[in-house]
Amino acid sequence: MYKIFVNDRPIILTNVMMKEDGFKVFLLKSVEMNYVIRKLQRNNLSEVYLYHPDADKLLSIFKDRMGYINAGGGLVKNDKNELLFIERNEKWDLPKGRAEKGEDIETTSLREVEEETGVQNLSINRFLQETYHIYKNKGKYNLKITYWYLMETDYSGELRPQTEEGITQAVWKTNEQAKVAMSNSYANVVLLTEAYLASL
Repeated sequence: MYKIFVNDRPIILTNVMMKEDGFKVFLLKSVEMNYVIRKLQRNNLSEVYLYHPDADKLLSIFKDRMGYINAGGGLVKNDKNELLFIERNEKWDLPKGRAEKGEDIETTSLREVEEETGVQNLSINRFLQETYHIYKNKGKYNLKITYWYLMETDYSGELRPQTEEGITQAVWKTNEQAKVAMSNSYANVVLLTEAYLASL
């Protein structure tokens, strides 16, 4: 099963057919994708399930139907065990961005964190997870797949939010402050951050 967010409402890819009860189930191979997205955006539905019997093909079929880009980002921990957050559109977010042509995803992730926050001396500890969301570009909906890494740094210098990307703040937060910040964040960031904090 995969959760793909349209704003903070999920499209859930599943290979289990279920009886509708407060949600809608459509066939992944034949449903009109723009119709599903519009229904979620207009608050007509809180979630949508797209069904296909083969679990191994769910994501590849969705990618083929939507088109997609790869992005990379980081959940960054400093020497004080604080976590790095950015504020964008008055919500707490994590630094991330799309891969450039020919760039591997780990390089993308490190580059984007440094560009969006000014943090240097970054190293990747381990891969965390992928997240998925729908965005609109040039009038067309696309899938963005973001590969997230746990990163570490000993950087203690000034944080420099990348204002040209709409970032208004870059700040370090304690684990407790991070939990509070999740009440004003994006669904994918909440999933990622809460999973990390629960693993400590």
